[in-house]
Amino acid sequence: MGPTGNREYGSMSEINVTPLVDVMLVLLIIFMVTAPMLQQGVDVDLPKTRSSAMKIDKERLVVTVTKKKNIYINKTAFTVEELKKKLTKIREANPTREVFLRADKSIPYGFVVQVMAAIKGAGIRKLGMVTEVSDIKS
Repeated sequence: MGPTGNREYGSMSEINVTPLVDVMLVLLIIFMVTAPMLQQGVDVDLPKTRSSAMKIDKERLVVTVTKKKNIYINKTAFTVEELKKKLTKIREANPTREVFLRADKSIPYGFVVQVMAAIKGAGIRKLGMVTEVSDIKS
């Protein structure tokens, strides 16, 4: 007996993209939700000033001093001595590198000066202080 009708049976050569699109949308939503959580850094209460913002063209190297006198470069903890050694190596790789100092406003002034001295002792010539804009008008 032969086939009934003119139908030919063969393999289907089309790709079903619906499951692919579903998976990609789920991944997109997951990354959109988790990305803001990855931006958490070291929490510091910055002093408020009425200064103008600096223009920054390159990647920032931020030294942070917390309330507990912990020192961080970006998110890595250092002591004052280790900070000086690390910044010396960074300066040797890039002599014109700028460093920004974020210090909690409750830190004693003397400790902030120690950190600034370590930064300057490492040969860093450009040191910027990070503050928040004050709402107080005078």
